[in-house]
Amino acid sequence: MERRIFLSPPHMSEEGYEQKYVKDAFDTNWITSLGENINKFEESLKEYVGSKNALAVASGTAAIHLAFKTLGVKKDDIVFCSTLTFAATINPAVYENATPVFIDSERETWNMDPKALEKAFEKYPNPKVVILVHLYGTPAKIDEIKQICEKHNVPLVEDAAESLGSTYKGKQTGTFGKYGIYSFNGNKIITTSGGGMLVSDDKAGIEKAKFLSTQAKEPVRHYEHKELGYNYRMSNIIAGLGRGQLEVLDKRIEQKTKIYNAYKEGLKDIEEIEIQEEPENTKPNHWLTVITLKEGSKVTPIQLIEALEAENIESRPVWKPMHEQPIFKKYDFIKVEDKAVSEDLFERGVCLPCDTRMTEEEMNEIIKIIRKLFE
Repeated sequence: MERRIFLSPPHMSEEGYEQKYVKDAFDTNWITSLGENINKFEESLKEYVGSKNALAVASGTAAIHLAFKTLGVKKDDIVFCSTLTFAATINPAVYENATPVFIDSERETWNMDPKALEKAFEKYPNPKVVILVHLYGTPAKIDEIKQICEKHNVPLVEDAAESLGSTYKGKQTGTFGKYGIYSFNGNKIITTSGGGMLVSDDKAGIEKAKFLSTQAKEPVRHYEHKELGYNYRMSNIIAGLGRGQLEVLDKRIEQKTKIYNAYKEGLKDIEEIEIQEEPENTKPNHWLTVITLKEGSKVTPIQLIEALEAENIESRPVWKPMHEQPIFKKYDFIKVEDKAVSEDLFERGVCLPCDTRMTEEEMNEIIKIIRKLFE
């Protein structure tokens, strides 16, 4: 390839929306954690997803941490977490010296297995919170998981960092639980370079999170602090990027879906390759297209990754499960199948490049490289 094809790089709008809003921040001198861009970004995002309240913060991780703080997560509390995810889902629980318990995946969506979750409740009947991940933009089995959480009277937090714009039964991911979080990191479907959003129908909870995100300053003339706060608020400049990116979110979902369909069509006759189907009642945003190689395939995931890398094309393994990470191995892991589904997916999975700026010729070339490995 003449140019480097990245896995999922930033893609600024061709219309220049982001530059316009960032320029407005400079022109009005509102460059800190106050300003019209922040207000409008929060307003537009909550309207898009259908939540009553939204809080723009420095990262998706910060949003998770604030959700946990408002829910009272503290030392030695049990937090049920999806194991097949990025460490950012888990770290905020550890920040509070809580105890993660990892829940295995199921094979249809690759997300938290409701059966494993029920098994976890049998062993740990009083967790403080359940945090569910919508992996690679595919919605989890939300109805089943939410019903389990409600039965046990435990709040659900949705890590929708990868699934902004994905829907389950027509409703946006991130809006089913007590809190939902989104990430605008540089590799996400839309980006503010770094940033996140916390959403909830609970106005008091979002107001508490906002208070904590601005160093927990009491509403008095002098600086007064009665509890620990954080410097987690998004800046008005960054929010300008978000406003511009949100205007092209539907276009990016359309482009990601086109990439998914191209891979699905171009690789459909290779028996060793399986591509995840769209689960019933869902509309994924297809942030990343991920394939698995069947047991006994003559091509291994690393061989496929290296073949693409030789042509200046980035691809990646599937997330390494959290229960297998050295820092988290001391925590419990709950599974249903003899071999963990998450471990199996990690061993056989490859995330294919999903750059929304790819041309049709580049897309065809990637498919050609993959196909050649199986000749």
